[in-house]
Amino acid sequence: MKKEMTAEEYLKKLLSSEAHGDCPVRKSLELLNGKWRTHIIYELCKRPSCRFGELKKAYPRITNTMLTTTLRDLESLGIIHREQFNEIPPHTEYSLTEKGKALFPVFFELAKWGDTYIEEE
Repeated sequence: MKKEMTAEEYLKKLLSSEAHGDCPVRKSLELLNGKWRTHIIYELCKRPSCRFGELKKAYPRITNTMLTTTLRDLESLGIIHREQFNEIPPHTEYSLTEKGKALFPVFFELAKWGDTYIEEE
């Protein structure tokens, strides 16, 4: 969407023949596709930076290989920043880029939707 539009205007566009392969929702969903991408982005929304081990503790079911692959993918997409510290002992920290931080309102809207429509068990 190049211009500001309302949800109603967007729905009209979606229902018209204008929305095809260049749909921003489709592109966004493809970028966030993957079992762990949104989980890692969400975890990084909660703190300024995070080490590999902290992410692993937050999601113990993810394998080290999958976590590494997902972090590399998100870095190549410009969603996260990787900073390596050559200290003793060496360590690496991950943080959200401005592009990644711009996803916070999406998580906020998901939280509001969840509060409204998902019943607590």
